[in-house]
Amino acid sequence: MLVLPAPGGELLNWSPSGPRPPAPPTKPPTSRIAYAAAHVVADALADEPYAVDWDTTLAFREHLWSCGLGVAEAMDTAQRGMGLDWATTQELVSRTGAAAAGRRWCAGVGTDQLPPGPATITSIVDAWREQLELVSGAGAVPVVMASRALAAAAQSPDDYHTAYGKLLSEAGGPVLLHWLGEQFDPALAGYWGHADVRAAARELAALCTEHAATIAGVKVSVLDAEVEVEFRRALPDGVACYTGDDFNYPSLIAGDGEGHSEALLGIFDPLAPIAGTALARLDDGDRAGFHALLDRTVPLSREIFRAPTRHYKTGVVFLAHLNGHQDHFRMIAGQESARTITHLAMLLRLADEAGVLADPDLAEARMRPLLQVAGVA
Repeated sequence: MLVLPAPGGELLNWSPSGPRPPAPPTKPPTSRIAYAAAHVVADALADEPYAVDWDTTLAFREHLWSCGLGVAEAMDTAQRGMGLDWATTQELVSRTGAAAAGRRWCAGVGTDQLPPGPATITSIVDAWREQLELVSGAGAVPVVMASRALAAAAQSPDDYHTAYGKLLSEAGGPVLLHWLGEQFDPALAGYWGHADVRAAARELAALCTEHAATIAGVKVSVLDAEVEVEFRRALPDGVACYTGDDFNYPSLIAGDGEGHSEALLGIFDPLAPIAGTALARLDDGDRAGFHALLDRTVPLSREIFRAPTRHYKTGVVFLAHLNGHQDHFRMIAGQESARTITHLAMLLRLADEAGVLADPDLAEARMRPLLQVAGVA
C-alpha cells in the first residue's frame, strides 16, 4: 500500500486493484494504420543532460513493434524542440531505420536545425529538404512537421502554400503532414495563417487538394474531435486523416458511417499492448470489445495531456519507468521535473484503473522513492 497525494493536499491510501494489460496480438492489425509516437530514454549517468541511452531506446521500439504498432520516430514525443537536438535526431533516425527490418515506421521531418532568429521561406524549405533526405534514406515514411520557424516567418496563408508547395513538388514520394496545435506548442499559434481552428482546417484541406498526389495523410493534433471529423470529410480521396487527438481517440479511430481516422498517437506509447489488442478486435468486427479496452484509458490520457499539454512527455516516460521499460525516471534536459508529484500520483491511480500496469508490485516499488523525495510519508 502507498500513501498518495491527491489534489487539494489530501493523502490517500492506495493499492492497485485494476486489470492487467492484455497479451499483444499475434499479428499486426490491418483495419487501421496505427503508429505509436515513441519517447527516447535518457542516459541518466551521463555528464551532459542531452545524452541518450541507445540500447534501451531501441529496445522500447522493439516493444512497440511487438504489440502490432508502427513506430513514429523523432516526433514531439521524443522531445523534438525540448532537448533532442538535430545531431542526436539524425542518429536516432539512422538507428531506428537499421532496426526496422521492414516493419512499419515513420519519422518526423522538421526545421529544428535552423539557427535561432528569423528565417526565410527559402531557408525553411532547405531545412525540411535536408531532413526529408535523411528520413527517406533511412526507409521511413516522412512526416513533415509543423515548423516554428515558418509560424514566425509567415505573413499570410499564401506563405504556407508557398513553403509547403516547394517541398511537396519535389518530395518524390508519399509523405504525411503534421498539424500540431498550439496546445502542444504555443509557438505554433496561428499556423496555416489563421487563428481560428476551423479556418486553419479549411486552409490545410485546400493544400491537400492541391498536392493530393504527394500527401498520403495528415496527422491532426488539435484536441477537438468535431474539427477533426469535419476536416477528415473535407480531404480528397487518397489522403487519410491520422488522429493525434489524445482526448478523443477511441471514437475517432472507430469512425462513423462516413469514414474513420488512422492513428499516430503519443498516448499509444504507454498503451501499446492495449492499443494493439483493441485494434485487433476491430479487425474482427468486435467494436464493443475495441471500445471496452480503449475507452477506459481515456481518463489516463486526458490527465497525461492536460494543460500545459506540451509537458505530456513527462507522464509518458513516468509510465515507461513504472512498467519496467527503463530503470530510471530521468528525461533529456531534466524534463521529468515538469510535472508535480500530485500529477504523477494521479497517473499511477488512473494507469491501474486503465489496465496499464504490467507488474503492480514493480510500479509500487518504483513510485515509493519518488514519494519519499517529494516529502510524502
